Amino acid sequence: MVRAGRCDCDAGGWLSRGPTPRATRMSGYVAGVDGGGTRTRAVIVDDTGAEIARAEREGAVANAAAPHEAADAVTSAVRAAAVEGGVKLPVRALWVGLAGAGREAARDAVTDALSRVGLAEAIEVGTDVEAAFHDAFGKGTGVMLIAGTGSIAWARDERGVMHRVGGWGQDVGDEGSGYWLVMEALRCVARAEDGRGDVTKLREFLLESLGLIDPTQLVTWVASASKREIAALVPDVVRAATDGDASAGDILESAVEMLARHLTTVVERSGPWSQKPALALSGGLISGAGPLRGPLLKAIAGHDLPFVGAELDPPMGAARRALALTLPDRQ
Repeated sequence: MVRAGRCDCDAGGWLSRGPTPRATRMSGYVAGVDGGGTRTRAVIVDDTGAEIARAEREGAVANAAAPHEAADAVTSAVRAAAVEGGVKLPVRALWVGLAGAGREAARDAVTDALSRVGLAEAIEVGTDVEAAFHDAFGKGTGVMLIAGTGSIAWARDERGVMHRVGGWGQDVGDEGSGYWLVMEALRCVARAEDGRGDVTKLREFLLESLGLIDPTQLVTWVASASKREIAALVPDVVRAATDGDASAGDILESAVEMLARHLTTVVERSGPWSQKPALALSGGLISGAGPLRGPLLKAIAGHDLPFVGAELDPPMGAARRALALTLPDRQ
């Protein structure tokens, strides 16, 4: 697979990736936030794009019925970053990328809740996918696959049109995601307990992690657990697969197949391409040392997509979007 460098530049220069000494800071700050089921990350940059400070808090998912939950997590992260960087709020602009914000009602509700807090003079809410995509490609073309708590594939074609595959949420989609992996593992345990499936180490590992004694207790636990809490058990599935458990291995293999299908489908739907689009990966399962990264890259190697090898920084992508709210010529 060919590696492609990521463009970290905007119309005004290169965006710095490290904190800027206080003595060299320029006036005027903006903030970018990336929030998903697992965590919410905020970064504050000055008007040159140089990073001032960042902070991390609990996960944030846009929900029209309870917008204050996401707004509270975003507020906590931005305020923590402001304290860390000695920045007085409100900043000039705030761009927030949240899981679940693709639904207009949820996006509008969170925007309204944030507008009452006084974090920024201008606020815009979009999706966590947009934040990651902007960090990888700016306004350019490309393909992105995200697999963390949820899963989705995005592409911007050569006409500037966006295409989506997946991202249907935990009830009807999220195949190959952390949430999906663990739910499949729990189903394997249930089948094994009934004698409808093979004996699996998943039973032992999951019960141990949750401090439970009997598999029937899993039903009560799942009923009250959040999507984030469920996805947090992915290491147990990986551990079982590493120990040679066939059921766990099959789950991971199926996840890779589904994620690869997300990717190949979005490439097909966004074509034809005059040249192969660059690919970026994001999310805990497939970025960095993610457990599915290696198998996924092997599964899609035949497509020979140029690969954005640098680790993505979605909060910085969101910060770029915030800069664009104050300086329209920025990417």
